[in-house]
Amino acid sequence: MIQQLREELVGLHQELIRWGLVIWTAGNVSARVPGEDLFVIKPSGVSYDALTPESMVVCDLDGNLVEGDLSPSSDTAAHAYVYKHMADVGGVVHTHSTYATAWAARGEPIPCVLTMMADEFGGEIPIGPFALIGDDSIGRGIVETLEGHRSKAVLMKSHGPFTIGKSAKAAVKAAVMLEDVARTVHIAQQAGPVEPVDKTSVDRLYDRYQNVYGQ
Repeated sequence: MIQQLREELVGLHQELIRWGLVIWTAGNVSARVPGEDLFVIKPSGVSYDALTPESMVVCDLDGNLVEGDLSPSSDTAAHAYVYKHMADVGGVVHTHSTYATAWAARGEPIPCVLTMMADEFGGEIPIGPFALIGDDSIGRGIVETLEGHRSKAVLMKSHGPFTIGKSAKAAVKAAVMLEDVARTVHIAQQAGPVEPVDKTSVDRLYDRYQNVYGQ
């Protein structure tokens, strides 16, 4: 299973490039190892073009390196904290995608003014607290903000977006959708105020998309 996740993560990091969510070596995707207190994550400072299954590293839920020859991502402590405290999360993504990060720089949640936001996130995209890289402070902020919230995304103030999902692929999808709505709502606001979708409609849209939509 770990080898399968290593291979999957190489492809998912390429998706971040494909959708324009990262530059240089910034950003990361991780995946929980089912049935174990472990997760697989991108190594620190390695070019996306140089990523291979063998370069991915395995860590425990305290962020300690368990398997691999390279140093884990600088965001490993945040990912570890999320996995340790949100048992239903199977994947975590961090990017500095332009529009989502611009909202984070303003410290402003993205209002739920689009049906696709209601579908994917169940409401607004919340703002998490300012926190520095280096320990689990970012992870604590993610968990505290998303607990009891339907959103799969949080904008960490003055930092950028983190997304979660039942799998790493689902978390990447949330990151792609987040950047799209962040851009669209920003553009809409240039012409004047935008009106949030009413809560009853948001609830209906979210339930349909999560439980009926698709195959």
